[in-house]
Amino acid sequence: MAAQTRDGVDRRHLAASIVPVVIVALAGLAIRTPLATAYPFASLLLFLWVVADTLMLSLIARSAGKPAWSAVLGVLAGASFTVWLGSPSAMRGVLFETPILALAMAAVVLGHVAWATARARRAVGRGGVDRKERWVSAASEIFPPALVRLAVAEMTVIHMALFRWGGPADVPANARAFAYHKHLTPMCATLLILSAIEIAVYHLLVGHWSRRAALVMFVLSDVGFVYLVGLIKSFRYRPVLLTPEGVRVRAGFLIDQFVPLDAIVAIEGSLTGEAARDPETLNAALLAWPNIMLRLDRPLRRRSLLKKRGSFARIAFRLDDPEPFIRLLTWRLGHRSS
Repeated sequence: MAAQTRDGVDRRHLAASIVPVVIVALAGLAIRTPLATAYPFASLLLFLWVVADTLMLSLIARSAGKPAWSAVLGVLAGASFTVWLGSPSAMRGVLFETPILALAMAAVVLGHVAWATARARRAVGRGGVDRKERWVSAASEIFPPALVRLAVAEMTVIHMALFRWGGPADVPANARAFAYHKHLTPMCATLLILSAIEIAVYHLLVGHWSRRAALVMFVLSDVGFVYLVGLIKSFRYRPVLLTPEGVRVRAGFLIDQFVPLDAIVAIEGSLTGEAARDPETLNAALLAWPNIMLRLDRPLRRRSLLKKRGSFARIAFRLDDPEPFIRLLTWRLGHRSS
């Protein structure tokens, strides 16, 4: 019942994030129709009302309780900025010809920026928190948190792909790392070679048909190639970790799941196909059969890009050398019991 409730909440949050984008996009198309062009001021007010009402309903749907005043002000500021940015030039001219409305929208945006900047300064100066988390928290006070998380993820992948060439993996001082990338190396090299061939084919063949289309495909292929390089390199830089608190199962950028020691009841070095495909099993092995499975005494929340959000009672993954991991984890579990 609890898992069904969490799944319902996740679906509600997903709908509250996607539906507003669709509604605002449709409203942006509607204000470009001949009827809207004939009545620009009325269309402007209607567009502002639709955007503000949609974003406010989305905020209420995503909030567990009553939204904070700062979040309400942020939604109104976002609606004002969206209307200014998404309106056609004729409607934008009508906005500037209505000083009261233009000043009200500008005051809302400036009020949000001032209030959010004060909160962001407090977030940056917060002690006991990682520096990156402080800056992400500060940026989330000014910009939508989902947009900030997306930007951080994008920059992380690009930095990994272009600027990290060599050096140690991302392993905290109190953790033991276990690699899983060696069995992926041949397949990853094949993917890179195929991607390079694909880029060349797109550029040569499509270029005979349309130079503009060739440039667009070339840019998209280059971006995809950079993302692929970043993902492949993340397999080495983000190994599975065994810490004093638990096991952190990682698969590059795709999976980062923490399993506390007190939740582990059994370690299995082999598993059946039925267990691996069970919905209650989080299978973190990539392009290979898992060689370790941890059974848990309670369901844990999933944090994965490969699986739908929910819970799992078992987690399976693959290591290049599983024996040292099993020995050390078994010792820590025994030490925990004693």
